[in-house]
Amino acid sequence: MAAFRCSLAHVRACRKRTSTRKDAKKAPGRTLGLAGGAEGPLEPKQEPHARSSPANRKMRTPPSGNAVIKVLGVGGGGSNAVNRMFNTGMRGVEFWVANTDAQALSSSDVQSPYRLQIGAGLTRGLGAGGNPEVGLRAAKESRDAIEKVIEGADMVFVTAGMGGGTGSGAAPVVAGVAKAAGILTVGIVTTPFTFEGRRRSLQAQEAIRVLEENVDTLIVIPNDRLLSTVDNNMPITEAFTLADEVLRQGVRGISDIITIPGLVNVDFADVRAVMADAGSSLMGMGMATGKNRAREAAVSAISSPLLEVGIERATGIVWNITGGSDLTLFEVNEAAEIIYDLVDPSANLIFGAVVDEDAPKDSLSITIIATGFGGSSSTQPSSFLANVNAAATREDSGSGDLPARDTSSSPRTGGVEIPSFLRRRSRG
Repeated sequence: MAAFRCSLAHVRACRKRTSTRKDAKKAPGRTLGLAGGAEGPLEPKQEPHARSSPANRKMRTPPSGNAVIKVLGVGGGGSNAVNRMFNTGMRGVEFWVANTDAQALSSSDVQSPYRLQIGAGLTRGLGAGGNPEVGLRAAKESRDAIEKVIEGADMVFVTAGMGGGTGSGAAPVVAGVAKAAGILTVGIVTTPFTFEGRRRSLQAQEAIRVLEENVDTLIVIPNDRLLSTVDNNMPITEAFTLADEVLRQGVRGISDIITIPGLVNVDFADVRAVMADAGSSLMGMGMATGKNRAREAAVSAISSPLLEVGIERATGIVWNITGGSDLTLFEVNEAAEIIYDLVDPSANLIFGAVVDEDAPKDSLSITIIATGFGGSSSTQPSSFLANVNAAATREDSGSGDLPARDTSSSPRTGGVEIPSFLRRRSRG
């Protein structure tokens, strides 16, 4: 990425947060249970967090006008994804990693002040052993530290690989703490590859059901679907790296709209309006080069294998187009026509266009987040995660999922040719 460019107000806000972090390092008794040894317990909170009600879910942005966004990678998979985000220079985002495994935590690329060891008393830093119940109890033990990490945020991303112990057990608790504090909370997680075994798959399914109850928006990336997009000769290490990259693009596609001044300015309140209490959501991505790159990237995004159903059923769409300095208004309009001609006319649409001077030459990428697909499954978790809501102590906001839209009508064409298989899918 190019050098961090921000307004004078943003610079002051950045300096203020940096100063706060330095003070926190110096102050005794305020170090979060960090790998390598804690310096003392957290001081008790002076005031409890506000609960997640419509009255309390207001803008928490500081006077500088810059939304505070934090990304928490929980467990091994989530930490790997955050390491990738950290190393690619994402702007305007604060990164944290949380784990029960002290050794894995100490090797994170994220600097030590932003590493949170959870459940140190329970696990002694040796990990959760693939048991989500241990991950759950570890997060409950470290609830006060989690509250301190998310304090002051307007938006929190919780990312994890589902199926293991820490990610499956702790991620719902971390998310629940954030949502209970009135923070816009987005979960973005992966499900295991088939070769990882049925046990991990079942644990992932149950964890996802509970996580959905503790976030505003949940984006699930099925790792198996990624295999359909790659060469059969891809090494296994690269397959896991690809999963991390998809998580990174999902977080970046949303955060860039908020944090980077673009061709079209988007208020954080607009993003909140689409993503608050949206429930299960889907993500599609497309990238293209050449003369017809805008059209090709848009078609790739709306036909992405990550989209299990068509975006025409969504009640909310957040999408972002990113290109180099050669990105044109014509290309933005061309991509928008393809996307808008497919979605419900009454859907709430949030759009951002970002010029990245360090983007690969002649490339253009589009990320689409589709939200509001109606009610989720009524099946309730029956075992190890049944008490996670109590751990998060979240009050129900009462807003519920958005109602499903009538999809009986065919998508509008508007003079733009939509691939026939997408039209068939919209009637399915």
